[in-house]
Amino acid sequence: MTTERIQRWTKTRLREHLSVIRGERPPTLVLKHATYLNFARRKWLEANIWIADDQIVYVGQEMPETLGDAEVVDCTGQCIVPGYIEHHAHPFQLYNPLSLAQYASERGTTTLINDNLVYFLNLEKKKALSLIEKLEELPTTMYWWTRYDSQSELLKDDMFSNSKIKAWLEHHLVVQGGELTSWPRVLQGDDTTLHWMQETTRLRKPIEGHLPGASEKTLSQMALLGVTCDHEAITGEEVVRRLDVGYTVSLRHSSIRPDLPRLFKELKELGVDYFGRCLMTTDGSPPSFYEEGIMNKCIQIAIDSGIDPIDAYGMATYYVARYYNIDHKLGMIGPGRTAHLNFLSAKDSPTPVSVLAKGQWILRDGEAVTKEASFPWSDYGIAPIEFNWTLSENELHFSMPMGIEMTNAVILKPYQTMLETASTALSTDHDESFFAMIDKKGKWLVTTTLKGFSTSVMGLASSYSYTGDVILIGKSLKAMVQAFNELKKQGGGLILVEEDQVIDRIELPLLGMMSDKPMEVIMNQEQSFTKKLRERGYKHEDPMYSLQFFSSTHLPYIRVTQKGIYDVRKKRILFPAIMR
Repeated sequence: MTTERIQRWTKTRLREHLSVIRGERPPTLVLKHATYLNFARRKWLEANIWIADDQIVYVGQEMPETLGDAEVVDCTGQCIVPGYIEHHAHPFQLYNPLSLAQYASERGTTTLINDNLVYFLNLEKKKALSLIEKLEELPTTMYWWTRYDSQSELLKDDMFSNSKIKAWLEHHLVVQGGELTSWPRVLQGDDTTLHWMQETTRLRKPIEGHLPGASEKTLSQMALLGVTCDHEAITGEEVVRRLDVGYTVSLRHSSIRPDLPRLFKELKELGVDYFGRCLMTTDGSPPSFYEEGIMNKCIQIAIDSGIDPIDAYGMATYYVARYYNIDHKLGMIGPGRTAHLNFLSAKDSPTPVSVLAKGQWILRDGEAVTKEASFPWSDYGIAPIEFNWTLSENELHFSMPMGIEMTNAVILKPYQTMLETASTALSTDHDESFFAMIDKKGKWLVTTTLKGFSTSVMGLASSYSYTGDVILIGKSLKAMVQAFNELKKQGGGLILVEEDQVIDRIELPLLGMMSDKPMEVIMNQEQSFTKKLRERGYKHEDPMYSLQFFSSTHLPYIRVTQKGIYDVRKKRILFPAIMR
């Protein structure tokens, strides 16, 4: 299977669409007097656009011979651009693929290219692949990437079996390999990952790198091994370095790396005047970051930075589709493309007033066209976590001389603790806390102290991590155990306990990581929870990233994993997990 199977209309449907052009049957929708962005000519042109079902069938000067009961919309005074593409989505940041897609499409982002990590780690292969096929029935188009590694140290290495990676990689909805967080291992001789990189290239699918701070030599070596794009450039100079080597570069604007305005400024100062190999991404930010939208926000930043609007739209539409070899189906307004269209009030106003996704109205004159939001998650093995074990205070021992210190929201380094850790409660006049990670099945635990998270969080319990394992943080062992017991009752999520009371909670009934609520509800819950953490001394960019990344070994310097406390640079366990 190759990318050619993507969004393949049946022969019968194609014949029906041909008959529309021939005047033998009416289209579904006609957009007349449409000023639209034509990427083949890099111009705004005027035409009539005919849509049959979910496909654009004609763009030109004529009107259909047979109109029948087709809807005809006069687009005078509006500008039409292709639906936007977020090509680097992580659809499990409290939201789920469905809630993210619905929210995104109402703001013009009608295609998501999604990380598969949580589904790869937590679901059987057959159920996971059935799930992505079911999600493709939505008006929003959803494609996926497949990981080669877990981004952590797992007790069960067979998670990434050859048969599982092969099934994902060859699936017609999977358009990319990566993101490649284990690239140092590949350079050091990991032929298993290199094999899958070669297979990805053989299937004519690109590979997304994860190369923060990479030198010209490292970039060159990874290009030789098949990496084609990277999203980790944080300066204009780093973007240019990647472009010079021949990469496509994804310019990032996320909650902990809101870099776009500075990147565009520095790129212009460096004389970059061609953006055809640049894309844009919000890199899976938490819900509240999306209050103003998703790719529409990135496009607006580009336009406000003095980028040619055609390039600004291109970096979220045509340039993306061309990079993924799917511009014959997406990213352009032309016959044969999926009918994803955004209607704008002006060429420099990328937030749409109306949106079509697969030929269906998602937003009409500023009003959302509501759709049924339910989804049979349990059919695919996505359900609340069942914690069939108990936890007591006397199991939480903190005698280790070394703790972990947060230097920012996601970077952890070792530090020498001077705390009297035999205590069951810590003072609130410093920023050191108890920290525990416990297997979601209760088989092992890791305990240490954590500096820099807060001064007065008494008890926090979270299942919000890639693997669903439980994180406990707090000044009070009693409050931490209470928080766990509440987490157990609700089947996963986030719990904050103080003075024997739950002072805030977020229910995450989908694998302990995702809510089943609409995006706006999740935003409010996240903002409330974050506010309470900040009131208790959390001072970094984003607590949701902090909780999610404690076990992520693609970040320096030490991590808390299923195997124990892990030294990322030396690739060894410093303190092993304790079996319970």
